[in-house]
Amino acid sequence: MPKFAANISLLFAELPYLDRFRAAADAGFQAVEILFPYELAAKETQRALLANGLDLVLINAPPPNYTGGAPGYAAIPGGAARFQSDIRRVLRYAEVLKPGFIHIMSGYAVGTDAMDCFVHNLQWAADFAPHQAFTIEPLNPISQPDYFLNDYDLAAEVLGRVDRPNVGLQYDSFHAHMIHGDALAVWERFRPNVVHAQIGAAPERSEPGRGPTDFAQLFEAMDDTGYVGWVSAEYTPSTTRTAATLAWMRR
Repeated sequence: MPKFAANISLLFAELPYLDRFRAAADAGFQAVEILFPYELAAKETQRALLANGLDLVLINAPPPNYTGGAPGYAAIPGGAARFQSDIRRVLRYAEVLKPGFIHIMSGYAVGTDAMDCFVHNLQWAADFAPHQAFTIEPLNPISQPDYFLNDYDLAAEVLGRVDRPNVGLQYDSFHAHMIHGDALAVWERFRPNVVHAQIGAAPERSEPGRGPTDFAQLFEAMDDTGYVGWVSAEYTPSTTRTAATLAWMRR
């Protein structure tokens, strides 16, 4: 079985933020990921990680615009200066929290200018922080209409153009199924690019065991292809108690 992490932005959401770390540890997770940990000082999150013996697998970037802007704009032309400023801010958090990966969100755009912008911004981030690993993740157009990075083939093209060793693919079984119709086939085809994985059941982004994906088969494929990274549970629990949705971990 792979080693599992909990996305505590979605899991244990019935609890206050700082209480979710203990809940994740008590449930058997040894690592967590956090979508946007920027509302609290990094030291507070760091203390919660250390107190519960948890690694931090991943955070998202750029930070959201709390005045109402879209979360992510790395592919939107004209925003390079803001992007660089926000990535510097993210990296200050990373100095404290030591996330394994920083996921750079493309934002909502289309066309060759968006592609060029995304590639340039990813190259800048990779070169500015060569010791930090970054990811890109395709999001499906049903959940995220008009999101630029909406296809795994497109992601492979972006990675080929970026051509940096510290930028890789973030696989998500929910989005993979929603985009291409077969999460396992996407894993097998794009595994060479994958540096981080997430799981959730299509079509509702619920816990494994619901929907069409055979997660036992997917986990076996992950093992068989030599994947040794974290597999983050990033789903919306179907009940009000996250702990009641974790039977898939113990099979």
